[in-house]
Amino acid sequence: MSRKSRRNRPGTGPAPVAPAALQQKGRRGLVIGFLVLLLVAGLAFYALRNQGARTTSDAAGATAAALASEHSPSVGDAAAKVHVVEFLDPACETCAQFYPVVKQLIAQHPGRVRLSVRHVAFHEGADYVVRALEASRAQDRYWQALEALLQNQAQWAPHHTVQSDRVNPILAAVGVDMQRLAVDMTGDDVEQRIGRDRDDAITLKVTATPEYFVNGRPLPEFGYEPLLALVGEELDRAY
Repeated sequence: MSRKSRRNRPGTGPAPVAPAALQQKGRRGLVIGFLVLLLVAGLAFYALRNQGARTTSDAAGATAAALASEHSPSVGDAAAKVHVVEFLDPACETCAQFYPVVKQLIAQHPGRVRLSVRHVAFHEGADYVVRALEASRAQDRYWQALEALLQNQAQWAPHHTVQSDRVNPILAAVGVDMQRLAVDMTGDDVEQRIGRDRDDAITLKVTATPEYFVNGRPLPEFGYEPLLALVGEELDRAY
């Protein structure tokens, strides 16, 4: 008997499927589909979570790199466990007001607090002063130059506008060789440090000065008390 004739014979075909069997098969399909959806959703959630973790890790890494201040002038014990990073504009009046507070913090906690200064030039003409400060480091006169400029800021930066011709006499008064300074101000090392501070300020979203980070933590709000409190918290945590 040919396959054709056997297929066409009455009663020899597949048995009809009962409605209950159809329902059971449908329920099984729904369960499988639901399980597949759960699996897909779980995989998607896992991928998004990993992506979020990578993004957070990348952001933390960028912040840490931006706060690394090995190239910056620093005062205080290098082994101090509380590190204050300050973004400073020498023509900023508030920076001049806050500087004695930070200096006092270092004196009150010898060996435990250190300060690194990063330069940003937000005020008109401040880039000249930043360049002069960076160049003064070659003569080991940075801190003398910074303190003299901040103390006499009203003389050379009236209304936050730098008068560069009034800057040089103040630097000369603290022993800066002005002829050498003029040459050093154009050096590649000065340009690189200034560029690094500018780029890091952008990364950290520094839009005003002074801006402080204490062991990587920004101030919760600006002011003397928040700065003192944050330093105090980090001192308690470290010591």
